[in-house]
Amino acid sequence: KLPLTVEEIMNFGESNRELFIKSSTYSIIPITVTEMGLTISWIFSSDPKSISFSVVYQESEDTPLDQCKVLIPMTRCNSHKETIRGQVKVRNSGIYTLIFDNTFSRFISKRVFYHLAVERPIIYDGSDFP
Repeated sequence: KLPLTVEEIMNFGESNRELFIKSSTYSIIPITVTEMGLTISWIFSSDPKSISFSVVYQESEDTPLDQCKVLIPMTRCNSHKETIRGQVKVRNSGIYTLIFDNTFSRFISKRVFYHLAVERPIIYDGSDFP
């Protein structure tokens, strides 16, 4: 799957996307970012049962996965009971990858409903001051 760009996420609108994650596998959503200072936000829920979630940062596609920086360690989320929300601030350009991990589940496939958003920082330049 090709990495998403900030523009593609901004065109998501309000609709949710859906991932189908088979048992014993994981799914990734790589987001390529070239602009510093952005905030990438996510909201997700899973059905049925829980899913594990993590966010990693990769300087470039050539960076080996074992040299990626873990921004949010792999965490089991009760996303079947409550909606999970989070965000990460973009400090460097590169690839920010959301990982939905179902490798702990030997028999049960999961559906993850997610929504992504990107916010640019509001820079006040004083131009509206009389």
